[in-house]
Amino acid sequence: MRYRLGVDVGGTFTDLLLFDNETGAFWRHKTPSTPHDSSEGILTGVEAITSEADVDASQIEFFLHGTTVATNAVLEGKGARVGLIVTEGYRDIMQIARSFVPGGLAAWIIWPKPEPLAALEDTVTVKGRMGADGKQVREIDEAEIREKLTALKDAGVEAITVSLMNSYVNGEHEARIGEIAEEIMPGVPVSLSHEVLPEMQEYERTLSTVANASVRPVVSNYISKLRDKLEAAKFGGKLSLLRSDGGLMSSQKAEEHPVNILMSGPAGGVTGALWVGKNAGLKNILTLDVGGTSTDVALIENLTPRRVRTTEVGHLSVRASSLDVKTVGAGGGSIAYVPELTGALRVGPQSAGAAPGPVAYGKGGEEPTVTDANVVLGYLPEDLLGGAFKLDREGAKKSVQKIADALDIPLMDAARGIIDIVNENMFGALRMISVQQGYDPRHFALMGFGGAGPLHVNAVARLMDSWPAVSPVSPGVLCALGDATTQMRTETARSFNRLAGQTDVDELVAVLDEMAAQTRAELTNDGIPESQVTSEFEVDVRYAGQAFEVPLTIDQETLRDKGIEGILERFNEEHLRLFTFNMDTPHEIVNLRAVALGEAPQLPAAELEKGDGNPEGAKIRDHTMWMDGKEQQGAIYDRSRLKQGDNIPGPAVITEMDSTTLVESGCVATIDAVGNILINPA
Repeated sequence: MRYRLGVDVGGTFTDLLLFDNETGAFWRHKTPSTPHDSSEGILTGVEAITSEADVDASQIEFFLHGTTVATNAVLEGKGARVGLIVTEGYRDIMQIARSFVPGGLAAWIIWPKPEPLAALEDTVTVKGRMGADGKQVREIDEAEIREKLTALKDAGVEAITVSLMNSYVNGEHEARIGEIAEEIMPGVPVSLSHEVLPEMQEYERTLSTVANASVRPVVSNYISKLRDKLEAAKFGGKLSLLRSDGGLMSSQKAEEHPVNILMSGPAGGVTGALWVGKNAGLKNILTLDVGGTSTDVALIENLTPRRVRTTEVGHLSVRASSLDVKTVGAGGGSIAYVPELTGALRVGPQSAGAAPGPVAYGKGGEEPTVTDANVVLGYLPEDLLGGAFKLDREGAKKSVQKIADALDIPLMDAARGIIDIVNENMFGALRMISVQQGYDPRHFALMGFGGAGPLHVNAVARLMDSWPAVSPVSPGVLCALGDATTQMRTETARSFNRLAGQTDVDELVAVLDEMAAQTRAELTNDGIPESQVTSEFEVDVRYAGQAFEVPLTIDQETLRDKGIEGILERFNEEHLRLFTFNMDTPHEIVNLRAVALGEAPQLPAAELEKGDGNPEGAKIRDHTMWMDGKEQQGAIYDRSRLKQGDNIPGPAVITEMDSTTLVESGCVATIDAVGNILINPA
């Protein structure tokens, strides 16, 4: 079996990318998503892409899948009803939460506090307690536990969470309650906090485990359906899902710990950008993933994406590793409007979505959108793909004219104003993950993907001064490419909680070795050869008395050579970069993590035929665009006919199956060896 299939399910389309491991050839396909059951749309796409490639489903070795099933269950409030078992005295833990209220001054007056994922009436307490040293203080009462579990069963809960005091040190009590729960409620999934998040801080551990339990039945049902349908289609390979942190996990692990795939969807674009960066010789990349409703941005430094220790979905913030992706409500479907109160142009976050969509799509949309403005300005030609898809430019003009009339300015100025504002919104999101984190965006390339990313990447690169602006091969299905080209990953955590000055490096190394063995065993049990598994380590450090930690990646060689001082040196560097100062305060080592990684697939990128630098062979026609306050003559090119080394001066439009790239005046696009479009100032 020589093929890998990446599948990314979005709200509008399901993207598929079939990759030949031996030749680097690939096939891509888009099919409408089926929100009622995503597996239906996936199977439709699998049939279409295997037919196009003349490949039998049995030849596909890996089925690699990014999904928003868990995300949507949280956002739409469709998770399971969770029964929560806590230590006596902790029944209100989910209601008390943390004393953080989002918003500005006096936000607490108007903030509607979200309902906890485990209701108070479904929360029960049990006797028994472990001490902070892991020793039993009081035994559990099994008769009481059976009584409480029976009450939860009678109440109709669909999933069970067990989160007891200090269980991160010793999980024996939780494990026993889990065994009893499986006796009394067979078939009901049980999530134990010492397995999901073995770290201190009771609320975060409980919340993360409750979130895991809430989405577990939904995710399990989806994965089992998908697995059955793939088996019926004669698929004999391995099904893996993309984690929030950009690694892969087996479908079985995803069913048990779905809290780790809450941000599976956006992670695919970042892992795809990594693969493109390696082949294009780019190490530092800012990603700009522009869809119909929102834009996701992330930062990659030295081919390593920035990760954070929390995953945020809507109002929910759980303690699980994820890529540091920021989202802003700016996309192709974002609606432009002029509020009566201010009389100033606004764009988004409201979106026309897939239905009715932008006016130019001719599906009944009436409000002007970013896509309509691009059509009016000539950045999106109305006759795409040789006439296969027509855009309604006159309809788009009428819709944008509403904005022009409200502002009393010419039509083209109104359209360009819409584009400028949405670009500024994207610029703001990119500043959050670069400048505000201590990174200089001038040291990064900007990669635009998603359906609309390549349309805006040149303009946003000007704002960021991040060059080159990159339009990768198949930007519309880059998330599926990311799913297909990433590696298996698993991790475990443990609270350490000791002053650095009182920590023995040999003891620290011994604990990390033990954790590494545990994570490596998980991957080998999933079928990854031991020789292909590598380990990484993370240490959370803070100044004693601080309420937050700084996560640091550390290798054991550095630890053995430099000892604890090596960790503190890294901490001081990172703290200075993040906050511009350091303190003469003792350091505290809080948490340890071991990460096991499978071998990254060495998938080649197919090299393009070399050209002479002249793109005339790919030219479709001359084309007029509105840019820099005036009409300018440019051209439209077919990306599939461009050759390595071709140079395209702006203004120009480059079209392909799944996206359109805009090259602005004053810039020039060059086609690199593997087909990426690299845009730089002329």
